[in-house]
Amino acid sequence: MHRITKHLRLWCIAAVVAIWCGAPCDASMPPAASEGQPNVVIILADDLGYGDLGCYGAKQVKTPNIDQLARAGRSFVDAHSPSSVCTPSRYALLTGQYAWRHRPASGILQGNAPLSIPLDRMTLARLFREAGYTTGAVGKWHLGLGKTEPDFNQEIRPGPLEIGFDYFFGFAATGDRTPCVFIENHRVVGAETADPIRVSYKTPLREEPIGREHPELLKVKPSHGHSDTIINGISRIGYMAGGHKARWRDEDMADVLTHKAVEFIERSPKRPFFLYFATHDIHVPRVPNSRFAGRSPHGTRGDVIQEFDWSVGEILDTLNRLKLADNTLVIVTSDNGGVMDDGYQDGSAHDTSGHQCNGRLRGYKGGLFEGGHRVPFVARWKGHIPAGVSDQLICHVDLLATCADLLGRPLKPAAALDSVDVLPALLGKTRTPIRHDLVHHTGGFPGRLAIRSGSWKLIPAARPAESGRPRGGPLLFNLAADPQEARDLSAVHPEKVRELATLLQKVREAKRSPAGE
Repeated sequence: MHRITKHLRLWCIAAVVAIWCGAPCDASMPPAASEGQPNVVIILADDLGYGDLGCYGAKQVKTPNIDQLARAGRSFVDAHSPSSVCTPSRYALLTGQYAWRHRPASGILQGNAPLSIPLDRMTLARLFREAGYTTGAVGKWHLGLGKTEPDFNQEIRPGPLEIGFDYFFGFAATGDRTPCVFIENHRVVGAETADPIRVSYKTPLREEPIGREHPELLKVKPSHGHSDTIINGISRIGYMAGGHKARWRDEDMADVLTHKAVEFIERSPKRPFFLYFATHDIHVPRVPNSRFAGRSPHGTRGDVIQEFDWSVGEILDTLNRLKLADNTLVIVTSDNGGVMDDGYQDGSAHDTSGHQCNGRLRGYKGGLFEGGHRVPFVARWKGHIPAGVSDQLICHVDLLATCADLLGRPLKPAAALDSVDVLPALLGKTRTPIRHDLVHHTGGFPGRLAIRSGSWKLIPAARPAESGRPRGGPLLFNLAADPQEARDLSAVHPEKVRELATLLQKVREAKRSPAGE
């Protein structure tokens, strides 16, 4: 009782001093995180395929850091991105809602698009912040910035900070899109008023050379598209002028972003933190640092995979150095499936190493076959996640409901409408399937969709090139027997086609997924 009275007296004195000194009283300040709650680090690669890691069977690239993480943790062999392209996957990961339900985030955004996440929407960042965590986002954003088309010479808001992050360092869209500058919190890093930044996706800005007009200036040539303004010897999608001192150097992007992620962790050891580290690697343009160039038999694409593995290693080393590893949940995954030639002549279109970016899976980034959205997913939390391999069906859209359970914080009915709590699967506490149904998406509103139910998968409107039939039509696969999707069973099981088509229509018409209820 004496100890309690003493602590109460000290608290009262501190409160009086705060009032006397004019300190603000903020009733909205988040509470302190509960003792024992883990730090959480989500490392999201860009275009890393199911077969691109050693722990998933790769032989022509070396990923020792991620492989070690997998040995100490749990690897999921039936994990999926919510879409087979970037913006929709990132939106669903952060909000727990399929992007095909929300037009602004359903397609691939340009670098001058406004923020696609409603400011009142529950997000992973907001969930952790309300639980008393410090929250940070480092790397690729690609979810839009500002209320309308942003002015990159002024404060850029709303953005990551307005949807729950305490800190942001990254870039607006993709490495192959303008503007090619870093943003820290609300401002472009290194911007000068005497050299204002201008961005356009409609009208060429003639202050800078354009790739299709001056191919002799390119150090990396495009294979298709990517022929607008030249920045750092690489032509991009979109036009840009000004901001010369703020422009990034592609060869240094992994270093800059990784060091910023490390600095965020170093600033946060006394308070639980949530870090969303969305790397540029292995997206195009693939321009590895000289430390990694020429290191992989898989060529340039393999080099940037190994650069990504280095980034993961730096995060893990930092956690070890600060003695945070034992109480940190680390997840490494990818925003969609792999792709070889994605617009630049970097050798991937003619790779002879035998490496298969999506392993034996059919399809690539941007498609509805498994290679477009089945992704590596490795999770480690020492003492809580048993080492091994899991065949549980999970999706990035499930992270919000799962983390809410992890934190012991119930979600409101309007939050995380398509998110399923898969924490028991993550912790290895059940072998019973938790998620039964999943909708796959290619991009667009609503875009092309497919439905997974148990081991069955239906692509209801396959294109002629996909189906091998002049008019296309449905494709039906049993993934338990045929994970390569080599045998279309739609003619053999028309009743299953009708059943899954009805289920997909029901999910589309509902405000939330049946599996998320």
